[in-house]
Amino acid sequence: MNLPKITLSIVLHRDARVMRLDFVKNERLLQLLRTYKTLRWSQSMNCWYLPYSPTLRQDLFDLLKEQAFLDYSALSSQTVEIFPANKHNPKNSENLTKLSEEARLKLNEFRNWMRSRRYSESTVRTYCDALGVFLRFCAEKPISGIKNEDVIRFNNEYILRQNLSASYQNQVVNAIKLFFRTVENRLLEPELVHRPKMEHKLPNVLSKKEVKIILEAHVNIKHKAMLSLIYSCGLRRSELLDLKLNNIDSARSLVIIKQAKGRKDRIVPLSPKIVALLRTYYVQFKPKLWLFEGQIAGEAYSEKSLQNVLSQALEKAGIDKPVTLHWLRHSYATHLLESGTDLRYIQELLGHSSSRTTEIYTHVSTKSLQQIRSPFDDL
Repeated sequence: MNLPKITLSIVLHRDARVMRLDFVKNERLLQLLRTYKTLRWSQSMNCWYLPYSPTLRQDLFDLLKEQAFLDYSALSSQTVEIFPANKHNPKNSENLTKLSEEARLKLNEFRNWMRSRRYSESTVRTYCDALGVFLRFCAEKPISGIKNEDVIRFNNEYILRQNLSASYQNQVVNAIKLFFRTVENRLLEPELVHRPKMEHKLPNVLSKKEVKIILEAHVNIKHKAMLSLIYSCGLRRSELLDLKLNNIDSARSLVIIKQAKGRKDRIVPLSPKIVALLRTYYVQFKPKLWLFEGQIAGEAYSEKSLQNVLSQALEKAGIDKPVTLHWLRHSYATHLLESGTDLRYIQELLGHSSSRTTEIYTHVSTKSLQQIRSPFDDL
């Protein structure tokens, strides 16, 4: 049987390293590749692509085994260093020794174990990338010889020396613990590594007036509907882009969010104004599968394009704050709290597992703070 061929190459696209996939159009292959939610179509390159990661080629081999022939000959002739280096990027590990055959097999076993336990693909990639860097750092030793001292040395000589982030440091520690407990069946004690104190930052919140200006900035009803739905339902960016037509229950005024962060489903009420806006949008654009589709019918809207929609709205509204899409979600939660909504309901609406996560909005709600009289006024 002749398998369809996919040619792989690494290219620079929008200032980021991506894996380009060239193949003759094949719906069966596309359905497999779409298990990567980050799969995107590039109009300028006229091809599909995925964000690059050190384990991506192996991931594609595992996914497409006996389904397609992967031609990666172009990769061997490409020089990775032609792309901009960033010492703060934890994936910038070109100076480390390559993975040994033993490490590659163990890493693949770990990847398969995580997938069998239904870890999200994002978590699988994050943990395998972090663990791969650690195993390359310890390449002079067999895996059976790796000890706690090697974790401490990796922390001091690789993470701290390159001033990598606290979150990356914790990711590596978590990946190492899980790998040695499950694949190697022995316990390391990465707790001996002094974990950094996590930063506790307050969420950024916009006023209702600022939100109104942003949401009304676009004339294009599709752009207006996307930003309005994020704010009115407190959606994450990925949750909006993953919405399909059947996730909107207009009869009951609900949006059904499927398999969001933590693999949880939840429902969020739709305001009558949003229902009316979505109906007008549907009549004009007639999406086929996804609620918001890109330039190609049947393809989901891209994260980059959605960010551009917000950037254009900010420019039109004359707002120079570094607003992100997540600010709209934070603003939704804070405005609910200020209007008297119980914190427990807000937790459910946002899809938080712990009430402690939701309680952070009590620190930015101004309703109670504004009632406090400053002693300065009594002077």
